[in-house]
Formats: sequence, C-alpha cells, structure tokens
Amino acid sequence: MSKVWFVTGSSRGLGRNFVEAALSRGDKVAATARTTARLDGLVAAYGGAVLPLQLDVTDKAAVFERVKRAREHFGRLDVIVNNAGYAQVGAVEELAEQDVRDQLETNLFGAVWVIQAALPYLREQRAGHIVQLSSAAGLMAMPLSGAYSASKWALEALNESLAHEVADFGIKVTVIEPGGFATRAGRNPDPLDNGHLAEPDPIYDGLRQRIAAFAGKQPAGDPAAAARALLKIVDSDKPPLRVLFGQGFYPMLQQVYADRLKSWADWQDLSAEAHGALDQQDR
Repeated sequence: MSKVWFVTGSSRGLGRNFVEAALSRGDKVAATARTTARLDGLVAAYGGAVLPLQLDVTDKAAVFERVKRAREHFGRLDVIVNNAGYAQVGAVEELAEQDVRDQLETNLFGAVWVIQAALPYLREQRAGHIVQLSSAAGLMAMPLSGAYSASKWALEALNESLAHEVADFGIKVTVIEPGGFATRAGRNPDPLDNGHLAEPDPIYDGLRQRIAAFAGKQPAGDPAAAARALLKIVDSDKPPLRVLFGQGFYPMLQQVYADRLKSWADWQDLSAEAHGALDQQDR
C-alpha cells in the first residue's frame, strides 16, 4: 500500500531527493518549502500525488495548519520527515546571540512543532513513522560547529525520548545521521554584528583552514542513494532508532565513543568520591 509523506525542506538537497524517491514509486507527498515555486517541477512531473506547501518551520501556527491541511488532503499521514535545517558555522566566542537563537529555532524548535502537529493523527491511526535528519555532528562536535552541534545533539535526545513515548501507539522513530553529503552551505557569523572579536584571531583562522581542508577530503555521498536507503528504512517492520548515512565519519565516531568510555573508566574513583561512596565505605 502506498504511503503518505510529509517532508520539510523539500526544495533541494536530501529533502528533494527523499520526495522524488517516494513519488517515483507511487507514494504521495506533502512537500514543504519556504518558496513553493521551487516545487513546481515536482507538481509538473507527479501532478496530484504531490501537495506543495509554503512553510517556514519556525512559524509554529503555520506548521500546525500545514500538517492539518496535508492530512485532510490525503486522508492520512504515514511518514513524517523533519529535514529542514541549516548549519551555522563559527567559533562559540564569535557567535552573536541571534546566530544561536536562529539555529535552534530552525533545527530544534521547527522539528518539535512538526512532531507535535503530526502526533495526534499518528496516534489516532496507531501507526506512523517519524524520521529526523540529524548529522554526524549530532554525535560528535568539531571546532566551529558549536551552535549546529548543539541543535543536533538536542534533536538526538528529543527523538530518543520520543521513541520510547510513542512505541506503544505503533509509531516508529528513526534518527538519520548523514555524513559527507555536501548539499547545502553553512552560515558564517558576521563579526560586525557580534561585537566579540574586533580583530581577526590567528588561532581561529588556523582552525577554519584545518576544518575546511578536512571537509574537502571527505567523500561526497550521493543524495539519490540516500533516498533509496530511506525507502528501505520506512518499509522496515523494525527500523533502527539511529542510522548513519555514509561511511566517512564511522571510524571517527568509533574512536570518539571509545575515548568517552575510557575517560569515564579512568575517572571512576573520582566519580565515586563525588558521590560520597568512598567516604561511606571508610566509616
């Protein structure tokens, strides 16, 4: 049976490929974008199978209205894909307050509004699948990604909690962590606005150069292949809670988690001391 999708950030990148993959196999999609003109090609190709919706996910009222419209139009909702987002680039010290607020409003709160708008319909159906686009940066934080990683780490926790809350309703949750899909540019902070760094700093400049060099060496994944992989996930009876898309970051993540476990183990005595356990044993 064909599925009905609601996908945010459908105008380009992974979101666009997700929509096209769903439509090409006969599913129906409510595709959202901040400018619906970018969805005209989908409408021309797939007609009534696609419902184009103008949406800025930071507008809570609009999110609820668009989700309701999609459900009324198609009669049900099966797959909710929270894809809308962007990467704010910059050292923590140089981020303006608005930089951080804008990052969280889009990446975190936008996803929350979509989930809250869709859940009543999914609970009523006793079925559905919520797919959250996170990032490898949701599992490890690199320099100059503090705001972006904060938003993605928050999404990781939010959706893990959500998965436990909705499992008994028959609703599935999957967090996708892409790595190496260069589908959109990040935003750089404007030093004239933040007032923290009046002069360029050579250490930060060196960090930028090293991060840029590292990013340039990462293999670029094929968004169309990612879309095909997503179809397998939403068709699975037992989809994963978390899954990496791409292999470039996997060895790094293995080392990151090994280092975390070692650090906790190395400091177990201090952990016990902080709890007061050693003092109690001495009495």
